[in-house]
Amino acid sequence: MRLNKPYLLFLASSQSMTDCKTAAGLRDWCRDDVTGQMGLQGCAVDLGLPWYDPAQAFAAGARSLVIGVAPVGGAIPTEWRPALLEAVAAGLDIVSGMHTRLASVPGLAEAAQQRGCRLLDVRHSDRAFAVASGVRRPGRRVLTVGTDCALGKKYTALALTSALRSRGMAATFRATGQTGILIAGAGVAIDAVVADFVAGAAEALSPANDPAHWDVIEGQGALFHPAYAGVTLGLIHGSQPDALVLCHDPSRRCMDGYPDYPIPSLDSAMRQYLTAATVTNPTARFVGISLNTSGLDGGSRRKLVASLRDDFGLAVIDPILDGAGDIAQALAVEFGPGTVQ
Repeated sequence: MRLNKPYLLFLASSQSMTDCKTAAGLRDWCRDDVTGQMGLQGCAVDLGLPWYDPAQAFAAGARSLVIGVAPVGGAIPTEWRPALLEAVAAGLDIVSGMHTRLASVPGLAEAAQQRGCRLLDVRHSDRAFAVASGVRRPGRRVLTVGTDCALGKKYTALALTSALRSRGMAATFRATGQTGILIAGAGVAIDAVVADFVAGAAEALSPANDPAHWDVIEGQGALFHPAYAGVTLGLIHGSQPDALVLCHDPSRRCMDGYPDYPIPSLDSAMRQYLTAATVTNPTARFVGISLNTSGLDGGSRRKLVASLRDDFGLAVIDPILDGAGDIAQALAVEFGPGTVQ
């Protein structure tokens, strides 16, 4: 699927950065491909990009409007329709990671056809996946997992891929969500795969490779989440990770949007993830902890990092502040340095 860049990021009427993780990911990881941002009345999020309407963005060079928000359920609200039609009228393709297909928006497909624009649903794959085989395959795999959703699994995987490559180690980022696909240009939106084939899709996403090559697989959901644990489990079983990195936001006390479900302790989370991972890879183990410390001051952050390093004997990083060099080093020590092929 070829995407026309640069992008105008559509924030709708979002009230928090958690709602805009797609837009924020594109801003942070492919900034040169982003022209600006667009919001609806009442939008409370500002990514620090120029504000444009579609015509202004097109004049500034943008060629696609990317829906940068991820509402629960992945539906396209009816109140977005005027903005999407305005984008098409300005000559912009529309790129969506929603579960709802763009062509279902009344009048949008016809308007796009008349204007010569494309409607691109990156969450939907035309590929049919097989049921997982469970057969072990060569190559190395590291999977990011979390104590909750939307707390840094993608950022950690991207930072780790970069850190491994900077050390001369062969590594490929494997995108499993719409934002990662927009950044990488390839991948599988794993939560849009029919349940029986999720593990098979994970196998296809991280195929047999050179024994020293690392697939760095973007995690999804959380094993403890009442809504999204299923996709997490299928991704774990199919990816057969040799190594796992636990992602955690220390400021959270409950699952985002689910106040009756507390965040598990890190040791409990690790035990349960290893129980799941060792089903298809008996030697799976944790190699690091990745923190989202945006809610902590500098002193609290340093104290927490030091404490977790002592308690777990693992590399502890914030991928935004530290990069993932310490975890890349841990992989090199535990599994061998490898080389770029």
